[in-house]
Amino acid sequence: MNVLRIAGAGLAVLALAACSAPATESAPLEASPAPPPAVEKTSRGPVNVAVPEIGYPKEGGGQYEIAAAGGPVIGTAGQLLTYRIALERDITGLSAAGFAEAVEAVFADPRSWPGTGKWRLRRAGSGERFDFTIYLATPATRDKLCVSSYDRYTSCRNGNSVVINVARWVHGVPDYGADLVTYRQYVVNHETGHRLFHGHELCPGPGRPAPVMEQQTLGLHGCTANAWPIVDGREYSGPSGQYNDPARSDP
Repeated sequence: MNVLRIAGAGLAVLALAACSAPATESAPLEASPAPPPAVEKTSRGPVNVAVPEIGYPKEGGGQYEIAAAGGPVIGTAGQLLTYRIALERDITGLSAAGFAEAVEAVFADPRSWPGTGKWRLRRAGSGERFDFTIYLATPATRDKLCVSSYDRYTSCRNGNSVVINVARWVHGVPDYGADLVTYRQYVVNHETGHRLFHGHELCPGPGRPAPVMEQQTLGLHGCTANAWPIVDGREYSGPSGQYNDPARSDP
């Protein structure tokens, strides 16, 4: 099995979060002395990419590491849902616990779904009941979990499975450029939003923030990137619908 290892952005809390809902890649080189951190220069300024690497095959084996520890209830009002975190074992450079911390940090932001007052979210511990599972999966496993035709690019929600494609977690998408942190926040909120019964939405106007339920992985359509369901302190949305965007693929 050929495994591609790709430099990820900062993990733990920094490693934060397309989107289709089916109703629808060098091991670290040894050197002495170690070279200084690599810096990729972009139009947005230097981006430090000398961080732990996330590796994954395009086709994983469908076996998962489940984050064992539970978490606190996030939110003060609304229906309580519990979720568990599952990371496909073929993914290296990131643990289920690390992915769980990243997801939980997204939900703990006051701009995320619990901030609407409609939902409380809690990560279930080992042996506890859960309402849905958030997966970080390889591209081919994404297609199986999403019960879709060949895709391997987007993420999805299928029933009680919220599926984040590790290729998007590592690479992001062109419209987000070097801003991988915001994209990770977006993809977690978008796919979880489907589990919270939200459908796709359209850009409400040129230059405005994209609704979190817009399929931003495939295009912004004149809007600006936005990872959150709450903008400027208020719940934010756009017209219901989705664009007929062409499929995308990784190199």
